[in-house]
Amino acid sequence: MNLRKYLIRALHRLQKGPGYTYKELLVWYCDNTNTHGPKRIIKEGPKKKLIWFFLTLLFASLVFWQWGILINTYLSYNVTSSLSIGFKTMKFPAVTVCNANPFKYSEVKHLLKELDRLIEAALERILQPTPGNSSEKSSTPPLDLELWHQIPLVLIDEHDKDNPIILDIFESNQAANQTSMGNQTSMGNETAEKKYKLAVKLCSHQGSDNCTYRNFTSAAQAVTEWYILQSTSILSKVPLQERIRMGYQAEDMILACLYGAEPCNYKNFTQIYHPDHGNCYIFNWGMDEEALNSSNPGAEFGLKLILDISQQDYIPYLSSAAGARLMLHQQKSFPFLKDQGIYAMAGTETSIGVLVDELERMGYPYSDCTMNGSDVPVKNLYSQYNTSYSIQACLRSCFQNHMTETCGCGHYMFPLPEGVSYCNNEDNPGWAYCYSSLRSSIRHRQICIDSCKETCNDTQYKMTISMADWPSEASEDWIFHILSYERDMSTNVTLDRNGIIKLNIYFQEYNYRTISESAATTIVWLLSSLGGQFGFWMGGSVLCLIEFGEIIIDSLWITIINVISWCKGLKQKRAQARYPDTPPTVSELVEAHTNLGFQHEDTGTCPREEVLPPEPGTPPPNYDSLRVQPLDILSPDSDADPE
Repeated sequence: MNLRKYLIRALHRLQKGPGYTYKELLVWYCDNTNTHGPKRIIKEGPKKKLIWFFLTLLFASLVFWQWGILINTYLSYNVTSSLSIGFKTMKFPAVTVCNANPFKYSEVKHLLKELDRLIEAALERILQPTPGNSSEKSSTPPLDLELWHQIPLVLIDEHDKDNPIILDIFESNQAANQTSMGNQTSMGNETAEKKYKLAVKLCSHQGSDNCTYRNFTSAAQAVTEWYILQSTSILSKVPLQERIRMGYQAEDMILACLYGAEPCNYKNFTQIYHPDHGNCYIFNWGMDEEALNSSNPGAEFGLKLILDISQQDYIPYLSSAAGARLMLHQQKSFPFLKDQGIYAMAGTETSIGVLVDELERMGYPYSDCTMNGSDVPVKNLYSQYNTSYSIQACLRSCFQNHMTETCGCGHYMFPLPEGVSYCNNEDNPGWAYCYSSLRSSIRHRQICIDSCKETCNDTQYKMTISMADWPSEASEDWIFHILSYERDMSTNVTLDRNGIIKLNIYFQEYNYRTISESAATTIVWLLSSLGGQFGFWMGGSVLCLIEFGEIIIDSLWITIINVISWCKGLKQKRAQARYPDTPPTVSELVEAHTNLGFQHEDTGTCPREEVLPPEPGTPPPNYDSLRVQPLDILSPDSDADPE
């Protein structure tokens, strides 16, 4: 019951309102607020009132302006970076070593035989000094031109730039003669050299006119690109285990290993198959055992390797560079040697000093990075290696996913999604055209860039590289004898300077550099800055803001009550429009209902002279007791009926 009375009183209080007008409320606020300025507006003389009003308005505007700047700065989520350098015990990086040549030529020669004959014949036609002076013998088996026509090399004659002539090298003797003449001209005349270009012709399918031409400034580049496309189609059909067998084996490639003072061998390396470089071997990958630590700087506490790349067994048209390809990376991460690896040259000792860069970013909303790739919409195809997320893996997975959707097959250089096979010329005649179009598509590239994110915590290895000839002429004889005997158990020298490489990988004197990010603005900074500006310009505090909020609430309260009163007044006016004179009483309404001869006297609608006299009848009884009376007229303690 008490609660009901309390709610009724609260309702009456809300209906009554604060009891002030706008002017009274404003005067009360200026007289009682703790904010400097408003009180002077109502207490000073007219001139000073105007001055203080202007100053208060000016400083209030400055406060709101500064608040806008501070809030905008906070919502920009800026960060500050701190750098620390030093030496500490750290995990030694994972070291991946590969041969620049992916396969032994002696193992894949039977697969590339027809392809090698084609490229040799093409080069002979391009480079022959005079027409018809070809060294081809009649006893030579005919060329497999079907393989050539799938992805041909063409010569583009640009003497007439508006109407260039496209010449197939194997199209006819005339084409060969024109090709030879064009090359003779290019050798003798520098200006004419620019008139001929060697290009790779890519068509959506064989015999189609929907073709594109990949031009090159050098024939060497064109031949290499053409050979890579053709060999990719051939090798994609070879099973993985067979490709691993055709590559360089660990026991043949890794001749010696030493980590700190502890000896190691090829068994301490993890073998993976890399599409670009064949068999690769990773030291300290951390997949099967705990990663090794290094607590001292210098070459004596690092990793020392001696490798044999067997350069004499390189594929002549596939690998134009000779050496070892190596990369330093984090444990349990996939090595992307094509983008981040470095070469070590044969016949040299390469020393690599390592500095670890640790980058610690803040996540959303400060930077658009990911912690583990779980919020990235691209399916990571490299997860089959049980490796961690990286942006390189994401970009390549995104490209491979687009290629499988667009071309119907996957590229040989990237992992495959489930249920998809690698592209080849027989099953997918237009794959090279589709691949080239997709690779040059800016739209698809931007989709992948927008979809993939950098990792928030990243570790990179900065390398300081130095080289020297190794072994020296004075020591090469005994070194080659020992290494040949240890590998092949032979007294004959089976190694030479063209295939031997020595590597030293170690931490520098300062082995780490940590770059960490922290929020430049926090909620504490924002509140203190807002309060500082308000206190400086207006002499206010949080209580002053509460007072200002109070007057805003009261103003809204008064406004709502005024609107309700206006609506009630409008409603009453509409009711009076229906009854221009005083509304009839209840007794009059009852009499009119029972006495059909009764008429209410209406003097407001007709002129006095036109009012008709009432018809005779029984006068109505007095029913004033039924008239609704206001509650405040009745006595609060009167319980008796009216007389």
